[in-house]
Amino acid sequence: MRIALITPYGREHRNGNWHTAARWSRFLREAGHTVRTQVEWDGRAADLMLALHARRSFASIRAFAERFPTRPLLLALTGTDLYRDIHEDRDAQQALELAHRIIVLPERGPDELPPHLAARTRV
Repeated sequence: MRIALITPYGREHRNGNWHTAARWSRFLREAGHTVRTQVEWDGRAADLMLALHARRSFASIRAFAERFPTRPLLLALTGTDLYRDIHEDRDAQQALELAHRIIVLPERGPDELPPHLAARTRV
């Protein structure tokens, strides 16, 4: 499977989002997938998009959803998303609506989401 993995920060930042993206990219490659890790989606075809950070990756999320509306779009929420952005930022809220699946890492993460998104959310 060709996967576009979107992270708001590239290798030069070496922050938590970058380390998560690098680790997940390695796991996916080891499972036999082709992974392109990008700060912004380049528009090339992918079977699936996995985006980290709703607000900062919104432009890529929206573009992928418009071009490939039936292809899986997974959104992994960061702490900033869960505890601030999805409550205050319109782009982050729209990213939630576009995602086919929402991934949260904290066990109580789903409690921060609107109830209608519960079926799409996994811890």
